[in-house]
Amino acid sequence: MNKPMFGSTGGQHPLARWVDHNETYGPHLVSRMVNGIARIDSVVDIGAGSGRDLALVKRRHPNAKTIAIEASKTFAEGLRGKADEIHVLDIERSEFPFEPDSVDLVIANQILEHTKEVFWIFDQVTRALKVGGHFLFAVPNVASFHNRLLLLAGVHPTQYKMCSPHVRTFSKADTIKFLNACFPDGYELVDFGGSQFFPLPKPLARVASSVFPTMAVSIFFLIRKKRAYTSEFASYPSLAQFETNFWAGPYAAEGGQRY
Repeated sequence: MNKPMFGSTGGQHPLARWVDHNETYGPHLVSRMVNGIARIDSVVDIGAGSGRDLALVKRRHPNAKTIAIEASKTFAEGLRGKADEIHVLDIERSEFPFEPDSVDLVIANQILEHTKEVFWIFDQVTRALKVGGHFLFAVPNVASFHNRLLLLAGVHPTQYKMCSPHVRTFSKADTIKFLNACFPDGYELVDFGGSQFFPLPKPLARVASSVFPTMAVSIFFLIRKKRAYTSEFASYPSLAQFETNFWAGPYAAEGGQRY
């Protein structure tokens, strides 16, 4: 058998044998957060994968319309029968095919770390959400306990190596600063949690993540949209005069208004 190419797989350290990798996706936290929402009539899962998170929503909200977004037809085919509606699109370039203020919940579990165009993605999510709607997203935590130890030893964090599919880092404090800067008083943090704790087995990882969520491998945010949205995320890079180009779609360079 050919050895996997460097960066193509994770969890290869000998200590990883003790770890339940499903904990990285925190199904228990997704269930907790979804169960805390009184009513969900429509849910969009970005990068729906196997449909696991959509199934968790259906357990608590059986009448919810389930919508999946995937990057390719191959992935979308695996969702046949698991979602009411399936869209294949590039989330970093495409407008999401939903009316403004029409969706109750958007989920992105272990997706945002793969993207550069986070301003555009948050623009599209926020545009689609109703006021009072929720965005549940989970990302690898650059400030996890094991990453802190690695950096002290001069070793690169495991989730953000150059030769890997991950291109953006997250921590709890920095993510909240991002939301407040781009969309002031637009979102409130409803729930936060951590899941997975390297290199502990599942029972101990659950305890450690519960006690020290900001040191967990994955961090989970449930945020609620508080006010009307007027393209603040898409216009932010231009207004802030960033030296890196970011995709803004059909928005003017300044002011965030649609052409």
